[in-house]
Amino acid sequence: MRLAMFPLFLGVLLLAGCGDATQPPPAKAPPFVRTVAVAAAGDTAFGLSGTVRARVESPLAFQVGGRIARRVVDAGQRVAAGQVLFELDTRDLEQAVRAAEADLAAAEAALATASADLARNRQLQQRNYTSEQALQRFELSAREARTRRDAAAARLTQARNALGYGRLQAPAAGVLIDVVGEAGQVVGAGQQVALLAQAGEREIEVHFPAGATPPAEGEATLADGTTLPLALRETAGAVERQGRTLRARYTVRGAQDALVLGAVVRARFHGAAAADGEFVLPLGALNERGEGPRVWRVKDGAVSQVPVTLLATDGDTVRVRGALATDDRVVALGTHLLVDNMAVRELPR
Repeated sequence: MRLAMFPLFLGVLLLAGCGDATQPPPAKAPPFVRTVAVAAAGDTAFGLSGTVRARVESPLAFQVGGRIARRVVDAGQRVAAGQVLFELDTRDLEQAVRAAEADLAAAEAALATASADLARNRQLQQRNYTSEQALQRFELSAREARTRRDAAAARLTQARNALGYGRLQAPAAGVLIDVVGEAGQVVGAGQQVALLAQAGEREIEVHFPAGATPPAEGEATLADGTTLPLALRETAGAVERQGRTLRARYTVRGAQDALVLGAVVRARFHGAAAADGEFVLPLGALNERGEGPRVWRVKDGAVSQVPVTLLATDGDTVRVRGALATDDRVVALGTHLLVDNMAVRELPR
């Protein structure tokens, strides 16, 4: 009896298992997101990072090629005007000077001979012992010898100058920002071996987003909280290829002793009145996926991406331009997890 009921019991178990397999899995609830309301840009004051630079930065290079025999400075070192920084192996340059001196001596001897021949032929021509044509040939020979002597003298001057160029000297007092030349290295004429930040005026270099116009004035805030006024000195003529930013240089008004070359300071500017279509958002709301900046707008429980143009950053906020409206809700955190038309739930405000 018991054996007869076993197949029936097994069939009931199989039917129960099949019934469970056909049930759909429970639906996953939409994720929660933190949202903020879009605010119209009012005050257009914005901040950017700036780098302290020297007013004049001189790339240093030899005027002749050769092998560096001695390097006497290091990066970060202060140097005086005329101080020797590098020296080349000048043996070939010295030989060039000797060769030029020998050429000049030979040219002077040839000129002396031609001048003596011309003087004798003039005396003979006065006595009608030679023709006028013969005298003219001697005059031309003397003129040619004088020209060769002048050319040899010029080559000697060039050779001596080249020998002097074998010592690279600082054109002005300042600080060596970078030194790349090394003893034993063979360099060509004009190949940079060091970068000198000349002493004197310091400036703040700021890179603005493409499309922004650098303001005429601003202020720099140092690490100790000191603020220094800034005045625009120059703006680059084109946007940089890689960063798509516009470089501007600002003169620092007031004491510059606290400005350390290469230091990063905070620069703040006040632009013109905000235009229509410009909004202020948290920095975390901005998303970049290789197609330009964008934000994610929440509407009817789903998100959609809205391309925007970044105008400026100021701490934890950004100023953008795009197809948004005041009081639109955008995702403020976790934008990298979103896709178009994705269902979401807003966290309580």
